[in-house]
Amino acid sequence: MARKPKQPPHIPGLIDSHCHLDYEPMAADLDATLARARAAGVVQVVHIGCSPQTMAPAVAIAAANEQVFASVGVHPHDARLLDAALLAEIEAHAAHPKVVALGETGLDYHYDFSPRAAQLEAFGRQADLARRLQKPLVLHIRDAHEDAWAVLAEHPARAEAPGVVHCFTGTPAEAERWLSLGWHISFSGISTFKKAAELREAAKLVPRERIMLETDAPYLAPEPMRGRKNEPANVAFTCARLATERGEAPEALAAAAAANTRALFGLPTPAQSQ
Repeated sequence: MARKPKQPPHIPGLIDSHCHLDYEPMAADLDATLARARAAGVVQVVHIGCSPQTMAPAVAIAAANEQVFASVGVHPHDARLLDAALLAEIEAHAAHPKVVALGETGLDYHYDFSPRAAQLEAFGRQADLARRLQKPLVLHIRDAHEDAWAVLAEHPARAEAPGVVHCFTGTPAEAERWLSLGWHISFSGISTFKKAAELREAAKLVPRERIMLETDAPYLAPEPMRGRKNEPANVAFTCARLATERGEAPEALAAAAAANTRALFGLPTPAQSQ
């Protein structure tokens, strides 16, 4: 007999600060996906539209669902596509009241799906736009922290609360550098993996006022769901594991991460927490 899939713990007041709801299987039944999230205690979700094809749908999903907000931009994988017209499209979408950030943008030197020169240019142009619009940036940085710091030195984001390094996978020293520059750091299901001890050490040193939680669904399902499609409800597993590592109650970590996410992205406080 097949074992029943493990259900995430219920931790009130969670926010999934980064996911992609327009991917299957979530997109096929978004209402059910959001209902499962609410059952796990998730009260708000930030959906990322990070390609020319996904920005407009991201805004539409956020507009149609009270608990969903959006970020728009061009992922480093698609950096070669960013031109003046696409940058103007990002700016136009950013005017929508449910769009709370720009990105994800940044650098991915692991896959290099776009040439590095194009990644560097697209990152800088979106950082400039975020500063001009006074929106936080959502960063994707993989194997490229030094170059990312160099780009931001030349193209600084907004001065206060510039943004978040999403799905952080760096070292404790790299986390400390981002923190010194004023950035928030978000942890995904990777932080629950057996071989992620160094990442958990990084999570332990992030102050309560800078930590955020995410799924990056449908990717990176946390233990014990690893290998399956991810969804926002599973942020509860990550919260529970990191709370144990940090010596906190899961409810306290959820509340701190949610408060940080709301402050950074300007999200409203829900009328009722789950």
